[in-house]
Formats: sequence, structure tokens, C-alpha cells
Amino acid sequence: MYPTVADVLALPVVRHGRPRVVAGAEGLDARVRWVHVAEVADIGHLLKGGELVLTTGIALPDDAAALTRYLDGLAEAGVAGLVVELVRHWNEGLPPALVEAAARHGVPLITLSRETRYVTVTETVNGLIVDAQVAELRAAEQVHQVFTELTVSGAEPVAVLREVARMTGLPVVLETLAHEVLAYDAAGTDPGELLSGWLSRSRLVHVGERTGYHADAGWLVTVVGARGHDWGRLVVVSEEPPPHRHVVVIERAASALAVHRLVARESDSLERQAHRAVLAELAASPAPSAELLARASALGVPLTRHRLVGVAIRPRLTEARRPAGSAAPVLRDLAETVSLAARRAKVSALVAVSDELTVQALLSLSPKANVEAVLDRLATTVHPGRTAVLAAGTTVDSPADARRTLAEAVQVASAALHRGTDRLVHRLEDLRLRGLLHLLAGDERVQAFAARELGPLLSRDAASGTRLVQALRHYCEQGGNKSAAAAAAHTSRTAYYQQLARIEKVLGVPLEEPESLLSLYVALLVRELP
Repeated sequence: MYPTVADVLALPVVRHGRPRVVAGAEGLDARVRWVHVAEVADIGHLLKGGELVLTTGIALPDDAAALTRYLDGLAEAGVAGLVVELVRHWNEGLPPALVEAAARHGVPLITLSRETRYVTVTETVNGLIVDAQVAELRAAEQVHQVFTELTVSGAEPVAVLREVARMTGLPVVLETLAHEVLAYDAAGTDPGELLSGWLSRSRLVHVGERTGYHADAGWLVTVVGARGHDWGRLVVVSEEPPPHRHVVVIERAASALAVHRLVARESDSLERQAHRAVLAELAASPAPSAELLARASALGVPLTRHRLVGVAIRPRLTEARRPAGSAAPVLRDLAETVSLAARRAKVSALVAVSDELTVQALLSLSPKANVEAVLDRLATTVHPGRTAVLAAGTTVDSPADARRTLAEAVQVASAALHRGTDRLVHRLEDLRLRGLLHLLAGDERVQAFAARELGPLLSRDAASGTRLVQALRHYCEQGGNKSAAAAAAHTSRTAYYQQLARIEKVLGVPLEEPESLLSLYVALLVRELP
């Protein structure tokens, strides 16, 4: 908002006086809050700081000690610089004592070798300052208007961060208080570079107030929260000290994010949304990008040089609880339970609701970790039991294989859901034939096989109202034992044997042949696939 001393020296009205910097050149980037003409030797205590003092020197003493005290007083007041006209008092040059004191304090000391209209200088510079302040107020008003509209419309965090990046032209990151990145906008820069080593870098940045600038890191930081509950930090990466307008932008953005969190209680948390986005991209990417790996690492889940295990948890929802999205709260609570369990087990994990029926996780373990022990500890904490099933995919060692272990876990969980076991952790090898069929569920040839095997029987049941398919299922489940199958079907042996005879006649195959029995059982299992 304020011009620098160098900016003032570049103005035509000042250049007319042939300015020359004789000391304190390192302070030329100091901001000029006001221009003040002063012909008083003890002016220091009357200043507020940031002034560019103009003098002809006519009232200044020639005594070295007095001149030193004069400059010391200006430096203590925090002036931006001192301009001395070499016309009325000193013609050849400034006294060494004045120059030496300015150099010692780093206060820019400028001489003008020609008579200069100080009134014109003050009018010009102060006019620039006032104009800048007005422009800043207008910009702040626009900022308030934009973020008020975003807040009222319930804009998502991504939209809020996009507006911050647009207004500042700088990268912006939203993180948790544990320094995990929830969302970001790189503002056209390399996202991988922005997020690289974020956790370790962010832990070193403390500003000591709700909003502050950390010069060493080059971060403008503000705390995000409401009603006494702080849950995150908003960071604008700014190598230079930010103007006041950027402070207004980041604080208004933080308010919009806090309100969004209060209003959106019924949706996934920002952490779960961030995890879901990374998991979705991993599941869709045969070769994860450097940016994606950096995002996962910034969430506290390193994927390189770690063992990765996909996990899927399916709640045992009754049909009455599924319609109208009633399963959503159950899944959200389950996702938070799994995330908390992972933290308690000191396991890095991406956890999110992947669809309307499944909570998905990707565990990142050290190469020396005991995978089975970690899974047992996680499952014991989550305690799926009768309310849910927990399945794990194959352990992999590369991010490129993350999609395989994630997909496998989902398939195993879906298959295990229909088995009714109380096993803590389900693996593909535990499901045997059902597991294989779930892996092949999307293959049209498998569906065509099931249709060929059971098609005539399904048609007979539909046309005549018989229950031959159910009778066949009991027969297959009892391994071809007719008596046991009749008992399972709660039917007399005579009636059940007649049903088996009709099945053989409709299908044209002998049920006692092992291959026929196996083919029909496989077809029945395929029909049960979700």
C-alpha cells in the first residue's frame, strides 16, 4: 500500500533535485507511511515511524555529537529515511558524523544538490499514499463481498481456496492442526514442489497469533475455526511480506471455511474428502503421478518405500436401512472409527467412504511391519463382528500396485458379506471359490455361463410359480446329499425327490454327476454376486 524510499526517489519532482544516497542504501526498500518536512533538531520523539523526513538542514547543529543524537532519535522513531537539501546550510556535503550515524542504523540518507519544492514533494507522495489507501479500502470491500457470497452460497473449500489464489496470485494450502493437507490451490505453480515435505516444513512454522507472517518460511498463516474450536490453518505461500489486502483475504477465507464446516455437519469431513480424492485417483491411476504421491505424503501417508495394504469395511445393513441414503451416517461414523483406530494403532492410512456401501482404507506400513499383526489390531479396535466385515487385499510394495490391493479388498468384502462368518479379517484365500467368482464378476463370459446353466430352470419357475432353483440350491449346498437337502428345504423326501427329477428333466443333465453338480453350483454363486 505504501511506496518505498526508492519509489519516492524515482518521482520526477524528487529527481529534479538530483538525489544521491550517501548512507543506508540497504534501507531503500523501507515503506514510506508519510512525508514530513521538519526543521527541528529534536524531532524524533514527535514521529510515529515510517516517515520520510525532509529538511534543508538550516536548523541542524554542526556539532558532531548533536548530529549523532539527531540521527539516533530518527532511527529510534523508525523513520523510513532522511532527505537533506544541500543549498542553505551545507553546500559541499554532509558532516561525517551524520553520515556515519545513518550508516550505523541503516537509515537511508539522501542529499539533494538543487533547491527542491518540498511542498510539491509532500503533496505528490502523500497523494500517492492516500490514493493507495483508498484503493486498498475498495479492494478490501470487494474481498468482503466475494467471501460473503461464497459463505452464503455454501461454497466448498476448493472454491474458497481457488478465490484466495486468484486474489493473491499465490499458492494457498488448507491443513489440519496436525499439518495434514486437506486442500490446496497451487496458483499455477508445481503442486509437487508446493507439497513436497509439507509435514516437516509446516511443523516448524509458528506465528504466535491467529494471523501472522513467518518471514523465514515465507508463509502467511491464519488459524481456521469457530466457536472456540480451532481445527486447521490456512497458509498463503508468499516470499515477500504480504500487503494488508492479502491479510484481509486469508482471514475472510478462513471465516468462510469455518462457517462451511459448521453448516456441512451432515457431509464428510474435509479430511475424509481429501482422503477420498487421493484414494479415487490411486484406484484409477496405473502409474501415480509425483503430485499424487506428494498429496498423499502431505496427508501424513507416505506411499513410496512402504508396504501398502488395501482394506475395505462393509457394514451389514438391512434392506430397511438402505433406501433414501439412510446408510450414509452409518458409513461416515464407520470411516471416522476406522481412522481413529488407525491413529491409535500408529498406522498411517488413507480412509474414506468410497461408495454408498463401503469404507475403504489404504494402510502404509514400514518394510519391517508385521502386516497380519497390524490388521488384527486394527480389526480388534474396529470390531466388525456381526455389524460389518473387514477385508484386506494383498500386500504390495509399490504405489503403482495400490489400485490392485484396494480393488481386491473391496471384492473380498463384498463376497464375505454373504458368508455370515465372524472372522475379524477376510482375505481372498479365505473365500476360495466365492472369492474367485467375485474377482471375475465383471466378466461377461461368467454371466453368460450362469445364464446358460440356469436359464431353463429360471424360466420354468417364472412361468409355473415353482421353486426349483431354490430346491437346486439346497441340493448343491448339501453336496448332493438328498436327505440333508430335503431337511434343509423343510420338505418331505418324496416331494423333494420329485423336485430333483423335474430339475433334471428341465435342464437335461444328471444331478449325480460331479461335474454337473459343480457347474450348477458355480452358476448359482454367480447369480448371488452383487
